[in-house]
Amino acid sequence: MTAESFDEVITHAHVRDVALPGGAGTLALITLDNGFDHTKPNTFGPGGLTELNAAIDSVAARDDLAAVGVTGKPFIFAVGADLKGVPQVGGREDALAIGKLGHDVFRRLGELAVPSFAFINGAAMGGGVEIGLHCTYRTISAGVPALALPETFLGLVPGWGGTYLLPRLIGAEKALKVVIDNPLAQNRMLKGRAAYELGIADAIFDSADFLEESLAWTARVLNGEIRVERPAVDTGKAWDDAVGLARWAVDGKLHGAAPSYVRALDLVAAAKDRTRDEGFAAEDEALADLIMSDELRAGLYAFDLTQKRAKRPAGAPDKALARPVTKVGVVGAGLMAGQLALLFARRLEVPVVLTDLDQARLDKGVAYAHGEIDKLLGKGRVSPDKANRLKSLISGSLTKDAFADADFVIEAVFEEMGVKQKVFAELEQHVSPECVLATNTSSLSVSEMAARLKHPERVVGFHFFNPVAVLPLLEIVRGERTDDAALATAFAAGKALKKSCVLVKDAPAFVVNRILLRLMAEIIQTVEEGTPIEVAERAAAPLGLPMPPFVLMGLVGPAIALHVNETLNGAFPDRFPLSEKFAKFVAAGKTGVYAPDFTLDPEAVEIFSGGTSPSTEEQVLERALKALAEEIRIMLDEGVVAAAQDIDLCMLLGAGWPFHLGGITPYLDRSGVAEKVTGARFLDPGVASVAE
Repeated sequence: MTAESFDEVITHAHVRDVALPGGAGTLALITLDNGFDHTKPNTFGPGGLTELNAAIDSVAARDDLAAVGVTGKPFIFAVGADLKGVPQVGGREDALAIGKLGHDVFRRLGELAVPSFAFINGAAMGGGVEIGLHCTYRTISAGVPALALPETFLGLVPGWGGTYLLPRLIGAEKALKVVIDNPLAQNRMLKGRAAYELGIADAIFDSADFLEESLAWTARVLNGEIRVERPAVDTGKAWDDAVGLARWAVDGKLHGAAPSYVRALDLVAAAKDRTRDEGFAAEDEALADLIMSDELRAGLYAFDLTQKRAKRPAGAPDKALARPVTKVGVVGAGLMAGQLALLFARRLEVPVVLTDLDQARLDKGVAYAHGEIDKLLGKGRVSPDKANRLKSLISGSLTKDAFADADFVIEAVFEEMGVKQKVFAELEQHVSPECVLATNTSSLSVSEMAARLKHPERVVGFHFFNPVAVLPLLEIVRGERTDDAALATAFAAGKALKKSCVLVKDAPAFVVNRILLRLMAEIIQTVEEGTPIEVAERAAAPLGLPMPPFVLMGLVGPAIALHVNETLNGAFPDRFPLSEKFAKFVAAGKTGVYAPDFTLDPEAVEIFSGGTSPSTEEQVLERALKALAEEIRIMLDEGVVAAAQDIDLCMLLGAGWPFHLGGITPYLDRSGVAEKVTGARFLDPGVASVAE
């Protein structure tokens, strides 16, 4: 593959001379800049790497320089490889060449005749971090919002020096936090100070005068006024122990389902005894293998869904139809209502009024929201003034006339149709005709909820996932009579709440709960037939879900799971059978199948016992996957969402479905289950897999 054949936005490498203060000499400063603003970060494909190589050629040929520096454009240092070009990679030989080219160019920064300095002025990820690691010294801005090596999260490894240079700079334990732990934690990023404290940078300066201060520091280093001292790295037992602990964590969470994490661990493990050339060559081989893997294509597909499709929801009405939301009402003052009140107040910064049946419940709900704000204050996440302002926005009222001037009212009351219909009927007597009425129902019909109202057109489903502040998905449900203005207002509010919104048809349990309950129904049925709980639990491990099915059931609450199952049974009795044993389990007041010490609760085991047809782990998994493929095909045929991509987006953001699998439909395609059960793949070859 040549630079000319690779479709990329080229990051240019501009060179200019800077006279260092204190007579320290001349520094050749290379500025990375693709010519766009910060919304289009600097990335590297073959063209950008070739330009950087030419810039290094120009400075390497000079004998009048005291040092060479590298920095980025405003707010952006560099964010690594141009991954949108991955589908253009024709074979392993091309993939190997990309890895080798990155190494060949970046390593020159550490092999110049003069010291090199990376001035990390903004966001740095992947190859951007690795450019810095190749330099002799590094400074970082305190304003850097994100520094990371996220490659394993996507299905790659830090392959331009990261797995070799970082552990040899800060030690294996700290390096594995960046290479393994943070990607496993939903791709957590480091801020500038945290990166400095880990030892990734040698100095940190305020963003306002970052480059000026970095150049002054550089001069003092060159003049001998500052001597950079780094702690010695333990390449003995501590290194091995760190790798062993990380390997245990990866296996426990992913059960071998994501090869990128294993390859990265292997590279870090071997880096303690390898030469630089050997370490880089091993990274090249790993990159070549992973670039040509389905797992990488699935990871990039998932990343594209969450970064692009989530920002432009399929089927959403014209945003110009949205009405302004200047006041919000929340019916109910329980835990969910308190979470909603806090979210609306923080994100929209408008008055939020809660109502409930009595003063004690109301006071508890308001106190919860205020208490959470105090926690934010204690952590330094909000200022004292902001905390006071947010608390002043959240209040309570025993009467619904407090909603008279509200533009958006959401109910979070008991999940029972009659209760919700009564709440909406009462609300309609107090709110304006234009006020949007939203329901946080997890499974009930929005259309039925609105059927008896004078203005059913302003009722919309607004389904959050628990915990509200953490999970980014918002299922927005259009009822049979919901109009475009109400729907547009709901989407605008969801965006303001910083949620990823997906338009969903008014169908039982919508998307996430319907799929998870179909999975649970099959697994519970195998247990009723005699499969031991622990066998059924392990069967789902290859899916790489955040937690096993019965653990998830305990978190959601068996009573809620049973209620949603009953809703689905009413609509689809053949696919969502009612389990007598599960109903008995809930009636016994059980909150899960595990005792506090995480051993199986003997009473739970007894309730589910009696079956005579046990299945193996493999049989349970096969049965569950077939059920999922069937259900998803039916949902797409019903038009529950616009496309399979929306199913995947919902599962990624609402259920924590692993990025490395790309969502549920690529997994069902790759395993052959989709075609076997439904007669066709969900996605075309090459969309979330290597093109055939």
